[in-house]
Amino acid sequence: MKKLSKVQQKQQALVLSVADALEEQARAEIPGMVQCWFDVEYHLFPGSLLLCFQFESQSALDAATPDLLKWQKRLSAAMLKKGVILKDMRKHLTFTLEGPES
Repeated sequence: MKKLSKVQQKQQALVLSVADALEEQARAEIPGMVQCWFDVEYHLFPGSLLLCFQFESQSALDAATPDLLKWQKRLSAAMLKKGVILKDMRKHLTFTLEGPES
């Protein structure tokens, strides 16, 4: 893996701070939420950002799905506070059963 540039390191720190804050909120508010993980290609940032909320079971995922838009808005607002505009907030956060290793 190639070393990240200074700009990419700043982007990574920004994404990590937002992901950590959202994960903490989500664990408190959404039953069955296991973890938050993200995937990003820094040379395509912010368009390539994908944050995933991982759930322990299909029933927990199904119960949380009606709140997906609320969490997408929270991600968009949190990124905007950090100076990053997500053009289509619906593309950047998803609920899943899969872990980051999948």
